Amino acid sequence: MGRLQRMTDSLRAATRREVAGRDDRWGVVADAGPPDAPTAAELPEADDRPDADQAPAVTVPAVTGADVGATDQSTVMAVRPVAVPRGVDIAAAWSWRLLVLAVAAYGLYHLIGYLSPVVVPLAIATLITALAVPGVDLLHRIGLPRAIAAAIVVLVGLAAVSGLLTVVGTQIGQQINDLRVSVNAGLGQAQDWLREGPLQLSQAQLDTAIEQLQDAIARPDANVADQVASVGTTVGHVFAGFFITLFATIFLLYDGERIWRWMVRLFPRDAREAVDSSGRVAWVSLTAFVRATIIVALVDAIGIAFSAWALDVPLVLAIGVLVFLGAFVPVVGAFISGGVACLVALVDQGPLTALIMFGAVVLVQQIESHLLQPFLMGRFVRLHPLAVIVAIAVGVLVAGIVGALVAVPLAACANAVVHHLAARAEERAPRAGPVPG
Repeated sequence: MGRLQRMTDSLRAATRREVAGRDDRWGVVADAGPPDAPTAAELPEADDRPDADQAPAVTVPAVTGADVGATDQSTVMAVRPVAVPRGVDIAAAWSWRLLVLAVAAYGLYHLIGYLSPVVVPLAIATLITALAVPGVDLLHRIGLPRAIAAAIVVLVGLAAVSGLLTVVGTQIGQQINDLRVSVNAGLGQAQDWLREGPLQLSQAQLDTAIEQLQDAIARPDANVADQVASVGTTVGHVFAGFFITLFATIFLLYDGERIWRWMVRLFPRDAREAVDSSGRVAWVSLTAFVRATIIVALVDAIGIAFSAWALDVPLVLAIGVLVFLGAFVPVVGAFISGGVACLVALVDQGPLTALIMFGAVVLVQQIESHLLQPFLMGRFVRLHPLAVIVAIAVGVLVAGIVGALVAVPLAACANAVVHHLAARAEERAPRAGPVPG
């Protein structure tokens, strides 16, 4: 027993000397041998042998004295481990992390899609809150309780929207008959062009095509009950979404600060400071985006509506409201909604007026792109136009119109949070001291 203990202590000391005499790239491996085998200090290194005699190196943990005593091992030899290239190691580490993030994002996407009747109204309520909260803050500073200030702002907003929709509906009701007459006249002109133009279609061919089109539109569907149920479900979702948006807006305007503090407390204690500061930075970016978008939308709506009025195009107010709402999708929204004005001009007054209207829409878009967008979006939101286009495309692909509406605000908030966290990390990074001379 004493001899075994002395042999264990001797091997442990030899192992320590061998490891201490080499850098961290070396490991220690036990090799069975006779009792009179040379010690580790007397063994040749693997690099000292000819290349043909070197066996593939492997990395193993260092052998302790207890392991040697239990396995009757007596020889220790240092070998060089096979090192994984640093690039491969980093790529593998990032690969599995990205896979985990991709799976989590996919699950979150399906969860949001399943809860879309609730998530979409909450997102709209957040945008409305970012627009209306300055008014609530102003009334609160004057001396009104915050609950009363929030109620006043919401009621004024509802009254404004209701009045605008009433005026638009009245104008549409008054001018729809004139537009219907213009549509019929335009269809007659189109039929004359098809008969007398390059196509030289006969009246029989035109009548057959019109009958087929009417049959396709008026064809009864066997699943009428399913369609009625689908329409009923959609109407129910719209009403439910309206009330969710309304109540969420009221509570966010009244008690948004306390709601945010509660959300921050859901995170681990060490992360709460970063979450709180990032959320506040994102909120500042969101409010700046909404205000800039309101200004751009007003300019687009006034410019295109004034052009339609100057050209005596009907439904001027309805066109202005449509352009204003479409401008909440930056870059492309106002242009697409302005196409409706061109279509109305084409139907009502012909190709020349429609072409002039199209020129007016393009002019307004140029003013937006070269003056308003760089000044407002670039200054307040700091989001590159290419990022805006990509965000809108991804939003439309993922969630349609709603995705296009919220994609750019999300991109703006993400951009602000990334810059904030990067600056925060730089501030907390240890600074190198002066180099001793």
